[in-house]
Amino acid sequence: MSKTGKDILIRFQTRWQLLLWLEVFLYAIGGAVFTWFFSFNLLISIFTFGIVFIVAAFLKRPWEIDLQEVSSFIDRKSKKLEYSSGLLLKPTEELSGLAKLQQQKIAKEVEAESKQIQPEHKLGTAAITSVVIISIGFFMFYFGLTENYFSKETAIPEEEIIVFRPTDSTTLKSKAPVLEDQQLTINYPGYTGLSNSTSSKMDIKAVEGSRVTWKLGFEGAVDSVSLESMGRRRPMKNNNGVYTGTSVLENSGFYNFRFTDTAGASYVSDLYAIEVTKDKAPVIILEGLKQFNSFNYDDEKRINFSASITDDFGLANAHIIATVSRGTGESVKFREEKLSFDNAVESGNKSLNLTKNIDLDKMEMEPGDELYFYVEASDLKQPKANITRSETHFAVIKDTIDYGPGVDGGLGVDLMPDYFRSQRQLIIDTEKLISERGKLSKEEFNKTSNDLGFDQKALRLKYGQFMGDEAEGGMETGGETSGDDHDHDEDPLADYTHDHDGDNEHNLIEDDGHDHGKESEEGEDPLADYLHNHSDPESSTLFTDNLKAMLRQALNIMWDAELHLRLYEPEKSMPFQYEALELIQEIKNSARIYVHRIGFDPPPIKEDKRLTGELDEVGNYRKNEELEEKDDFIFMRTSVLRLEKLKESNSNITETDRELFEKAGNELAEKAIAEPGRYLKVLQDLKRLSEEQQIGKEIIIETQKGLLQALPKAKSEPQKRTGFSGKINDLLLKELELNE
Repeated sequence: MSKTGKDILIRFQTRWQLLLWLEVFLYAIGGAVFTWFFSFNLLISIFTFGIVFIVAAFLKRPWEIDLQEVSSFIDRKSKKLEYSSGLLLKPTEELSGLAKLQQQKIAKEVEAESKQIQPEHKLGTAAITSVVIISIGFFMFYFGLTENYFSKETAIPEEEIIVFRPTDSTTLKSKAPVLEDQQLTINYPGYTGLSNSTSSKMDIKAVEGSRVTWKLGFEGAVDSVSLESMGRRRPMKNNNGVYTGTSVLENSGFYNFRFTDTAGASYVSDLYAIEVTKDKAPVIILEGLKQFNSFNYDDEKRINFSASITDDFGLANAHIIATVSRGTGESVKFREEKLSFDNAVESGNKSLNLTKNIDLDKMEMEPGDELYFYVEASDLKQPKANITRSETHFAVIKDTIDYGPGVDGGLGVDLMPDYFRSQRQLIIDTEKLISERGKLSKEEFNKTSNDLGFDQKALRLKYGQFMGDEAEGGMETGGETSGDDHDHDEDPLADYTHDHDGDNEHNLIEDDGHDHGKESEEGEDPLADYLHNHSDPESSTLFTDNLKAMLRQALNIMWDAELHLRLYEPEKSMPFQYEALELIQEIKNSARIYVHRIGFDPPPIKEDKRLTGELDEVGNYRKNEELEEKDDFIFMRTSVLRLEKLKESNSNITETDRELFEKAGNELAEKAIAEPGRYLKVLQDLKRLSEEQQIGKEIIIETQKGLLQALPKAKSEPQKRTGFSGKINDLLLKELELNE
């Protein structure tokens, strides 16, 4: 009885300790998440979690809760135990008779009291504290109050000051606000291991997925500040005169700032480039491995190779995907395995040199089996990693038995056509029907089962043709005729089957010029054992006696399988179907003799039309179509012409011109995404032309020159050359150009 009471105290002790450990964990996770909102660094957050966990654990000391303390705690909380729970910790042999009675009584009371008494803990306080700390960190991050205290600032020797220009200088009534402070902070993804950077330079070059934060401080009253990027405008948040904005980089592009003062005047900055570097997928190089490996049965079946895998920011995992193929045709089976390399894959390394020794015997491969394998590697990119796989390599164990083309007794015949393997599909369909019994209605289930029974009948009749049993279809109702009325030239399943070989079945044996319908008077027909003679059921097949017996047994089993399918009992039909399949497979392997089929049978030629040369019904095909080549830079070309007129006439820029220059800038921006720095100056000039009122002639000339350089070169079209030209003239012109 003391043992039972002691177990109760142990369970209470375990529960008490788990609650204290959970309390410690809540404090630690709250501190770690709070630190994450400040640093966005996983290592720093893990370090904070460990520090808080250790401090809280030493304060709570869950490991010091022993059975004596549990007993004292229960005695204090319960009035029924009479401070006697300590008797449960003493061996029964050391107690007197009265103490034993008291021990038994206390054991029963402790079991009831332990369910009502709660261990002493402050789990609720810990949970509330953790939620409050996490919420504070989240709202500080959301409103831009957090600072990257853990980031390493990279000093820029030359600061690039943002220059704002008014969009309409005629409306200026007061002094424009002055930019006092500008700051760009780039927080790289944690998996890259790159240090966060802070700079006053506004051109951005960062890894995909980086978080960018802008901060602008002005001297003077500012009404609003916004950030414009690729046709979208987003307002920046005001925090005590400092305007901040945050964005996650996904694609390259351009952006600029715009602000409005309290008088309503608008100012815009130059364009700045965003160049996003994509995280590259791992690179796999396999050495010492051939594309195809072949082994004999008695060879040492091993494949040795090495793999060199590299990635720009670190690899997460690398393994080998191997697939073993066994069997042929519809009986083929595949088994896929994931193999590890011989040396361990260390996550986070940028370069790995791995080796592997694949033993085909340990993979339980047999003669005739084939192995397909490739190496797959993934990097640390989040949330979706880049995955690379190598080329697929092959290995095969040569089969000890070759069932290639051959002859038996001097005659090549394809005894087993393709439809001799369709029993497997019937089994698959029947198993699917059984698994869907609960999902289908009774009428639909019965109809499907009956359809499968018809398919089983069709298959049985098809097999019966090779036993000379075409007439046996008359034993069933439904329009089939008896054996006497059976038409040998008509296939009863022609509407239900795809008979690719039936039309050519009797042509597999060459015609020797004799009449095989009648017995030759000169002697016994040498092909009599191979002919499809319907008059003699015992000789109306190409099979030997033992194969005929096996096929007859398979046909009888198919009768039973069809019966249960017709009775809507597919479960009872399954054993018969499997048994029929085994017999068919055995017959197939016993009579494996093939001939190559001719792939194309041309249609018969009409002799009355042959070589007549009549083309009355032959018409010519003619189609006229005008194709217009789409110009992707129509606004840029139009802008070049318009700038030429503005340059010559010194006229003012109209509202229509601004719209044209804005559309030209959008066209150029789409082309410049791949190389943002190359076309940055031209885009800045186009933006000034589309927004500012007063533009100097120098800006117009520079913009026109930049557009001409950005436009693709015109394609040369074939044309007739006019004027006289000769080799001597060409040499003379070349010399004149050199000496000019």
